[in-house]
Amino acid sequence: MPKGRKPPKPKPQQLLVEGKNDRHVIWALCQKYQLPKVFSVEVPSEEENSLENDGQGIELLLKGIPDRLRQENLQTLGIVVDADLDLSARWQSVSDRLKSCGYTQIPSSPPADGWVYEQSELPRIGVWLMPDNQLSGMLEDFVARLMSPDDNLRPKADTILEEIEREQLNRYTSVHHAKALIHTWLAWQKKPGMPMGQAITAQVLGDDETIALAFVKWLDRLFNPNANLSTS
Repeated sequence: MPKGRKPPKPKPQQLLVEGKNDRHVIWALCQKYQLPKVFSVEVPSEEENSLENDGQGIELLLKGIPDRLRQENLQTLGIVVDADLDLSARWQSVSDRLKSCGYTQIPSSPPADGWVYEQSELPRIGVWLMPDNQLSGMLEDFVARLMSPDDNLRPKADTILEEIEREQLNRYTSVHHAKALIHTWLAWQKKPGMPMGQAITAQVLGDDETIALAFVKWLDRLFNPNANLSTS
């Protein structure tokens, strides 16, 4: 930031995500479903984000929640994080952080349609665990479900990954299977290597709208509680 320039004033409604890919996918979905841009999508700082691939990104995100909730003008905070290998453990870690900030009525497991909660004298809060609040996984598992079930490249990508995993040639861990799948599949498109958010905008992804609609409706319920989302 140039010297003398003040940092931007925090937005009253914020969605906190793990990284830039999450932000791009979410903005693409908001554009697709014409969700009003009444919130900002926040990622950890550049310094923090550089540690994301070391498995520390989620811890830094969670660690920063109390300070974010103390921002003077904050009205609503949404949190989107990967469930990774253990959905229950991830939900517990988020719940513990929110309990330490004063939230009390937190369910023992995430609702299938995402959690939204209001408590007196605290910002409105919402949590979504990728991919769908019910299964372990991550953003790429969510995006993989936007691939057409009739796509003739999907089975080939599945077969290749199964083969290299069977022969133990993969250099990625099992939790990153979906990440390897979606980026392999995207590498074979008309524009190879298209980012996930851009692929949604270009309608390369988005055939099965069930999971996308559920997520966008959660966003709408969290940030536009008095409005009705149009999905036409």
